[in-house]
Amino acid sequence: MNEAIRPGADSPPQAHEGPELSVIVPTFNERDNVTVLYRRLEATLANVVWEVVFVDDNSPDGTWDVVRALAQRDSRVRCVRRIGCVRRIGRRGLSGACIEGILASSAPYVAVIDADLQHDETQLPKMLLLLASEQAELVVGSRYIEGYKSEGFNKQRAGASALATELARKMLRVEIADPMSGFFMMRRDRFEQLAPKLSVHGFKILLDVVASAHGGLRTVEVPYTFGARQHGESKLDSMVALDFLGLLLAKLTNDIVSLRFILFAMVGGIGLVVHLTTLFIALELVKVPFAEAQAAGAIVAMTSNFVLNNFLTYRDQRLKGFALLRGLIAFYIVCSVGLLANVGVAFSVYDQEPIWWLAGMAGALMGVVWNYAMSGLFVWRKK
Repeated sequence: MNEAIRPGADSPPQAHEGPELSVIVPTFNERDNVTVLYRRLEATLANVVWEVVFVDDNSPDGTWDVVRALAQRDSRVRCVRRIGCVRRIGRRGLSGACIEGILASSAPYVAVIDADLQHDETQLPKMLLLLASEQAELVVGSRYIEGYKSEGFNKQRAGASALATELARKMLRVEIADPMSGFFMMRRDRFEQLAPKLSVHGFKILLDVVASAHGGLRTVEVPYTFGARQHGESKLDSMVALDFLGLLLAKLTNDIVSLRFILFAMVGGIGLVVHLTTLFIALELVKVPFAEAQAAGAIVAMTSNFVLNNFLTYRDQRLKGFALLRGLIAFYIVCSVGLLANVGVAFSVYDQEPIWWLAGMAGALMGVVWNYAMSGLFVWRKK
């Protein structure tokens, strides 16, 4: 039966021209926009061999289902549906989606564009020409050069973006005018060279690319018209600032220090305050014995640390339902062992050099490193 559907042994293989351009579109709850964007790409790229890869984080509104329906009618449309962490947080990160999409594509040139219809897809042919003619390795749709127009950028968002851009340019010594842009095109081979250095967390993939290249990308910026969102809501929330600061920290320290560790340590500091406050209330107001008060302080502090870490530090791996209870018990165990490690190191340092604050800091550092490492392994485990 298989022989009947194969070409004859002497038949030459069918020639197939691969795409020249892959357009990567990260999506989350954009079902009303993807078909419109597809039609716009079809019109704009009429003279280009192209494909579009929608990378969807298992949108509750079924965006992936709409994309698959498009793919059934047009083989240039592809859908990458990421399910892994969705039941815990609903979204795994814009940067990670862009990286997956680009690495899953096949064209020598790749573009990243949002699904909210605010980026100007009519600039794609011009951007492609700049790359194909070797005038650039990276072309950025910029909001901070002459010719840019905005129809949908409110003052608050514009101000935050301008501040972040200035911080990025000064702290990371990035030379381009708009490193925070979400609309760009680049050579695929250059992206693959940089991919191992990129972070899958956060939302500003271009800033990561430019910072990781250390000025090694020939870059051209083109102005465009920033349109008004047609459907859905912006995905930017209060956690975006943390993602941005985390990326700055990672690039400034060559990925030695992570924002997650800093947040974990900060939560630990808050936990110390919670512990001492609970201890004071139990001793002075409730009048319980010290042993019981200390135990209550430890339990309340560990519980508050767990809640804060689950909400903030590990928000991309947030535990819910039964996993939340199981994680809390595991966190109690991890922190109990961490306390023993803290005390053991402190005593060891104090025996060698009887300086109480040095011994205390050494023990605290050991405790936070232990708790951080073990929490990542046993509490908020990546799957």
